[in-house]
Amino acid sequence: MKETLDLNKKHDLSDAELFAPVDHSALESEKITAPRYSYWKSVFRVFFRNKINIVILVLLVALVAFAYIYPAVIGYDPEVDPYINLMNSESKHLGPAAAMQMFGHTLHWILGTGGSGQSTWDAMWYGSRISISLAFICAAINMTIGVLLGAVWGFSKRVDIIMTEVYNIIGNVPMILIISVMAMLFSPTFWTMVLALTVVGWLGIAYFIRTQVVIIRDREYNLASRCLGTSTIKIAMKNILPFMTSVIVTLLATEIPSYISYEVFLSYIGMGMSEMSLGKLIYASETAMVTPGWEIEFWSPVVIASIITVVLYVVGQNLGDASDPRTHM
Repeated sequence: MKETLDLNKKHDLSDAELFAPVDHSALESEKITAPRYSYWKSVFRVFFRNKINIVILVLLVALVAFAYIYPAVIGYDPEVDPYINLMNSESKHLGPAAAMQMFGHTLHWILGTGGSGQSTWDAMWYGSRISISLAFICAAINMTIGVLLGAVWGFSKRVDIIMTEVYNIIGNVPMILIISVMAMLFSPTFWTMVLALTVVGWLGIAYFIRTQVVIIRDREYNLASRCLGTSTIKIAMKNILPFMTSVIVTLLATEIPSYISYEVFLSYIGMGMSEMSLGKLIYASETAMVTPGWEIEFWSPVVIASIITVVLYVVGQNLGDASDPRTHM
């Protein structure tokens, strides 16, 4: 009491000014003080924490951007440009130095010329655009169908009975055999190859997602949702798929490069599409692989196809690891 009086005298304050009632809010008392958490912000924070990922991602963006921008800037015409020097026998199978000496020191001839006198550099980047487009379109179709169907497949016993039989029949047929038959039944075009790669390509993805769903479908929160009358589709979409984000991203990382590999292999054995893709370039320059002085025609598309597939795989795998919430601590 004496201390209070001394404080009043010292600051010349009244009791009402020194002591005031504190409001109590039940709602405010329930709030927990914790840092705000954003899943995707944490994913990219973990991903970009590794400097190597930044370098690889920049390389991937540069490759994809150059593959789409460069042919458009130079106005590459696949119907004309590959045959523009066809009648000039001296322009065929030239190395970089000889090609630049004949046609001038430009970027077009930095890798020499091919069997028709065409620019190997221009053809390589146009082929890269075709192969990358094929991979992205096929991945988008197969992943969308496979993930959605796989989630329902693993949660619904009726769907499981039907789809398991379908998988047992089709899944045991080699994928490359199905793609080869589809490619030969129709005219070898870009969209024919898309059809061949997606007609059953989603089935393996759906089965993989189904297996993952079976593991987590009977957890307590899913059982509670089912008891409350929540539909199977809503449980699959809201409770299960978000939990499997890291698994889906990792699966996508393996799918995209695989389509480029399929396309290159089919084109190499002569069953690819008619467009000048990377596989078509490798097939067309097969004889150059063992001919002294011509090797660059073969190895140029091989190297760029390898770089694109490896970079896509590494970026996807690292992004999949960063998508795991356990790495966000």
